Amino acid sequence: MSMNAPRTLISGGLVLVDNARFAPVSLLIQDGRITELVDGDDGPEGVQVIDATGRIIIPGLVNGHTHSHGALGRGGVPDDATLETFLAGSPALNGQRSADDLRLSAELSAAEMIRKGCTACFDLSVELPGPSVAGIHAVAEAYHAAGMRAVVAPMISDRTIYQALPGLLAAFPPDTRSALAAMTLPPWRETLAICKAAFDAWPVPMDRVRPGIGPAIPLHCSDDFLTACAQLAEASDLRLQTHLAETRMQQVAAMQRYGTTLTAHLDSLGVLSARFSGAHGVWLSADEAACLAGQGAGIVHNPLSNLRLGSGTAPLRALADAGVTLGVGTDASNTSDGQNMFEALRLACTLSRAKADDPGTWITALEAFRMATEGSARILGLTRVGRIAPGWAADLLFLDRDYCHYVPLRDVLTQVVFAENGAALREVMIAGRMVFSDNRVLTLDEAALASRARAAAAWLDAANTETRVMAEAAATIVRSFCHAACTSASRS
Repeated sequence: MSMNAPRTLISGGLVLVDNARFAPVSLLIQDGRITELVDGDDGPEGVQVIDATGRIIIPGLVNGHTHSHGALGRGGVPDDATLETFLAGSPALNGQRSADDLRLSAELSAAEMIRKGCTACFDLSVELPGPSVAGIHAVAEAYHAAGMRAVVAPMISDRTIYQALPGLLAAFPPDTRSALAAMTLPPWRETLAICKAAFDAWPVPMDRVRPGIGPAIPLHCSDDFLTACAQLAEASDLRLQTHLAETRMQQVAAMQRYGTTLTAHLDSLGVLSARFSGAHGVWLSADEAACLAGQGAGIVHNPLSNLRLGSGTAPLRALADAGVTLGVGTDASNTSDGQNMFEALRLACTLSRAKADDPGTWITALEAFRMATEGSARILGLTRVGRIAPGWAADLLFLDRDYCHYVPLRDVLTQVVFAENGAALREVMIAGRMVFSDNRVLTLDEAALASRARAAAAWLDAANTETRVMAEAAATIVRSFCHAACTSASRS
C-alpha cells in the first residue's frame, strides 16, 4: 500500500461490519481497500469525505455464475424451454457473433450487474464454434473498462448436445439425424491452445479481471479434455467452473455413459479441487456433497434459471451441512431474464422453505447473504472481498435508508435480504472508485450501449434465422427424449 495514496473517509452511514452487525461507523479507504473503521464521523485531517448520511452500507454482491453472452439473447428463450431444449437452440441465439458482439454483450451485462449491486462475477462466455483470442480479450476488456472485478472463463466443449446425451441422435429421423451428426466442435487441443494463448497475452491488469477456464458441462467434454482443463487450471493458477448436475437428465446420462454420478466421475479424473466449482448442483446426492466438500470444491446456486427452466430446487441445506463452499449466481440474462443478484439472494433464502417444515433446516438471511458475498468471492478466488472490515476490498453498496423497504427499520439485514431488489441502491463503489451514482453507470455510456444492442440483435436474429428454424424443430424431439429417459430411470 502506498502511504502517499489519497485517502477517503465515508461517514454518516449505517454499516454492515464483518457481515455480522450494523453499526454507525465511518470507513477509511486507501488504495481500493478499507484501512480502518472509525467510530462516529470523525476521521483524520486532509482526507476526502463522502457523506453517507441516510445510507445503509453493505459489501458488494458477488455473482458466482453468469454468462455475459446472454445479454444479447435476452427474450430469446421460449417460455416452455428446458435446459436441454435451450442447449439445442444455443447456436440460434449465439451464432454469427463477432468479438465486438461479445464485448457489447459483456458491457450490457456489466451495466446491469452494477445497477443491481453486483461488483464481481464469474463469467462463462461462449463463442461459437470455438473461442478466439480476440473474443476472450474483448470480454476481459469490457469488464476492465466497466470497473468490475471478473473471472473471464471461456465456456468450451468438444461435444454437441447430440453427441453428449447417449441415444439422443437415434431419436431423430434419418435425414435429420445425419445433419445433426455432422455438427461438430473444434478439437479440444486446438481449443485449449487458443485459451492458453489468450491467457498468456492477457490484455488488462489482473488486479480486477483475471482469466479462468469453463468446460461447459462434463457430458459435453471428453475425459481427455476435462483432464487437460484441470491440468491447465493447476499449472496456470486458474479457477475452473462447469455446470454440474443441473438437470435430472445430466445425472441419468452420466449413469449411462460413466456408470456413476457426475461428481464421482470428475473425482476419478482428478478434476475436483479447491479451484473447482460447479454451477447449479440441483441433482447432487449426499455422497456427491461429501465428495465435493472433501476436495474443497464449491457449488454456485442459481435459483432464477433453475426455476425458469424447470430444473428443480438445489439441496442447499444438505450442501451447506456437508461443508461445501457455496456461492450465489444469476446465470445468464437469457435463461434467468436478468442479472439481479438481489433477486437471486432472496430466492436462495426463501426456496429453502418450500418443502421444509422444520425452520431449523431453512437457509437464514445471514447464511444467504454470506453466500452471495464471501462465498461467491471464494469461488472466484478473490481474497478479502465480500466483507466490510480492515484490509478488505472497498467494494460497497449504498442503499437509501428512507426507501420504502427500510421504513420502518427494525432488522436491517433481514429487510435487505427479503425486500431489496436494487430499487434502493443509490451508489456503488468498486476498489474504492464510484462506478454508479445519480442513477447512472459512470464507467459506461448506457445510451450508446442500448443503440448498439438493438442494431446487433436485429442483425444476429436475421443471420441466425435458418439455424433457429432447425433448433425449433429439434426441440420437440429433444424434450420427448429427455422426458422418456428420466421417466425410465425413475422406474428402474
